Amino acid sequence: MAGRRVAFIVNPNAARGTVGKEWPSIQDLAKQRLGAFQSFLTAGPGHATTLTRSALEQGADVVVCVGGDGTLNEVVNGFMGEDGPLRAGAELGFIPRGTGCDFIKTVPLPTAPDRALDIIKDAHARHIDLGRIRYRDHQGKPSLRYFHNVTSFGLGGEVDDRVNRTTKAFGGFVSFIWATLFSILIYDKKQIHLKVDEVFNQTVACWNVAVANGQYHGGGMWVAPDARVDDGIFHVTVIGDFTLPEVFWNLPKLYNGKLLQLEKVRTLTGKRIEASSEQRVLLDVDGEQPGQLPVILDIVPKAIQLLIPRKGSSTSP
Repeated sequence: MAGRRVAFIVNPNAARGTVGKEWPSIQDLAKQRLGAFQSFLTAGPGHATTLTRSALEQGADVVVCVGGDGTLNEVVNGFMGEDGPLRAGAELGFIPRGTGCDFIKTVPLPTAPDRALDIIKDAHARHIDLGRIRYRDHQGKPSLRYFHNVTSFGLGGEVDDRVNRTTKAFGGFVSFIWATLFSILIYDKKQIHLKVDEVFNQTVACWNVAVANGQYHGGGMWVAPDARVDDGIFHVTVIGDFTLPEVFWNLPKLYNGKLLQLEKVRTLTGKRIEASSEQRVLLDVDGEQPGQLPVILDIVPKAIQLLIPRKGSSTSP
C-alpha cells in the first residue's frame, strides 16, 4: 500500500452499535498494517455516500467500508455517478461488521478485522459488476442508485421495512426470519408486469422477485445459487403464485438452496429488467427500503474493483 492514499468510511451504528465500540482497536490495527490513512465516521443514512465521494475527489486510491451491507451499498454509490465510476482505478475494501452481511456469502471475505486488513494491505483487486436501478422514492420522485448484491420487490421490501423499524438485537438471521414470518401473514401476492431483456414480458402473480448480482439476501435467503458477481448478467428469481400454506411449507427451501426446484419458482437471466404494478410494491435494495415500483434495472459490468483474498492465501475465510 506504499504511496497509496487510503480512506476509511466507518458506520459506528452498524451491528447494533458494536462498530463504534470496536473502531479504536480496528483503527490501531489499520495503522500497524497500512500506515497513515484518513477516517470518517458516518452520522446518519446516506452520509457514507457523501463521505466516499468526497474522499475520492480528494485523491483517495482505496476506500475501506467498515459496516454492513447497507453501509457498503452507500459506499458503492459514492464510487458511482449516473453514467458509471467517478474515478477509474479506485479500489474498494470491506471490513464486514453488519447485522446480516449477506454479500460475503457470495464473495468470501473474513469478518475478523485483522484478516480483512491483511487483504486490504495485499491489494489484490477483482472487478465486480453492479446493478443500476431507476425507481420512485417514497415522495414519488424519480431516483437512481446502484446495488452490489440483490434488489427485490414484493415481500422483500415489506420485510426490509419491518426489520428497519424494529430491533436487530437478536442478530441478522433472527431479525429477518421473524420479519419474514410476520410479513407473510399480512402480505398478499402482487400482480407485477415483468420484462427481462427481450425474452420475457408478462404479468405475473407473485410473492417476490429477486434481481440478483450476489446469491444471498434477507439474512441468509439463498435466492440465486447460480449468480456470480462478475458474469455480466442478473439472475432473476420469481417466487410465484403460492398459497399461504405452500409458502410456509416451502420456507426452508429459501435457505438451503432448493428453492429453484419448486414448480412455482421461475428463473431468468438478463441485463435489463423492467417491472411495474398497479399495486403498491416496495423495494428491497441491498437490505434497504428506498422506494417502490416502477423500476428499471440494468447491469453495469466490471463497474468497481473490490479487494479480495488471493486464491489459496492465508487470508481466505
